[in-house]
Amino acid sequence: MSLSCEIIAVGTEILLGDIVNTNAQYLSRELASLGVNVYRHTAVGDNMSRLNDAFAEAFARSDMVITTGGLGPTADDISKDAAAAFFGLKMALHQPSLDKIAAFFESISQEMTENNHRQAFFPEDAKVLDNPAGTAPGCIIEQNGKICILLPGPPNEMKTMYDRHVKAFLTHFSDDILVSRTLRMIGIGESTMEAKVTDIINAGTNPTIAPYAVGRPGEVILRISAKASDETSANALIEPVAAQLYERLGEYIYGKDDTTLVATVVDMLKNSGQTVAVAESITGGGLASAIVSCPGASSVLNEAIVTYSNDAKIRQLGVLPETLAKFGAVSADVAEQMAVGIAKAAGADIAISTTGIAGPDGGTETKRIGLTYIGLYHKGEVFSKKLQLFGDRGRIRDRAIAHALDMLRRRLKSFE
Repeated sequence: MSLSCEIIAVGTEILLGDIVNTNAQYLSRELASLGVNVYRHTAVGDNMSRLNDAFAEAFARSDMVITTGGLGPTADDISKDAAAAFFGLKMALHQPSLDKIAAFFESISQEMTENNHRQAFFPEDAKVLDNPAGTAPGCIIEQNGKICILLPGPPNEMKTMYDRHVKAFLTHFSDDILVSRTLRMIGIGESTMEAKVTDIINAGTNPTIAPYAVGRPGEVILRISAKASDETSANALIEPVAAQLYERLGEYIYGKDDTTLVATVVDMLKNSGQTVAVAESITGGGLASAIVSCPGASSVLNEAIVTYSNDAKIRQLGVLPETLAKFGAVSADVAEQMAVGIAKAAGADIAISTTGIAGPDGGTETKRIGLTYIGLYHKGEVFSKKLQLFGDRGRIRDRAIAHALDMLRRRLKSFE
């Protein structure tokens, strides 16, 4: 049996844009791993009539509804009342919850106000879920083949309650689980990637393959998802498909699942016993900051410097004035001399440099906004890569960082 589910976020603050509904994202991912089909996300304000309508519409389509929010102590916290009305249930005091709430207020030396009693009332016969991360318990209602799960709105409370209570409850309703593997790529566009593996994507039924554009600049992903009775069986279905995709796209794949490009590069440097130095212009310290964000970066990053002006490039990195005069700061020659200069100054095994035009000003007919050069020095060789990036100033800089890291990755990989 596979449940169909809808998620309702309760709270006017979501509709006003004051907070982002990350709860739906988390729950959708978790439910998919259990083989639960999520068909719709809904956001409803703190209004009883509209929430009643949302329950009626959702249960007309789905077996299960999960709500987040609306379990607090104030009059506009209406999720339990709306659920009780839908199922025709009376509200009843749950004494253990009241005792726990009272104990919490006593522990912080504050008086419990009358409205906090609301959090201890639940639809009769509901299974109450304790909340170790807050004062608002949740509950599960089962009636007439329908399931309603009410969870708190604060993400840390919702996640704790889901992990502690809901996940185990839902495993009894699904014969299969869904296991996904994400292949992360850099240096290839989504449409080009998809064109290279269209036949594999179209042939997939179990596992299925879906391309996604992701929030990380310059990256795309393929997600392979398999349904099976257990994780081992699902992975056995995924493996041969993943092997096909690596065969077609291996040069672009830098990692899988939750790994990041910068973490991959730092690990490669650590494993090879090499150090890196960074000279930045267009990225303004962002590349070094990305590297430093990784644990263990101190063992691989020798030195980083931002040489934004031409004078700084000459003084700090030994870039030749005649090179700047002839080619300009945004050029392959300058990028290469920056890389050589920082490598020598820092005594690093490998060096990377960035120079470019991030905009919104500074572009010309011959050097447009987004023009970027990345220089790399390694084992006595120096070379550069020309890029024409796009987007606003921030996105151009972020993409330059991603391409610089990818250039490092590819160079290190060529010596493995």
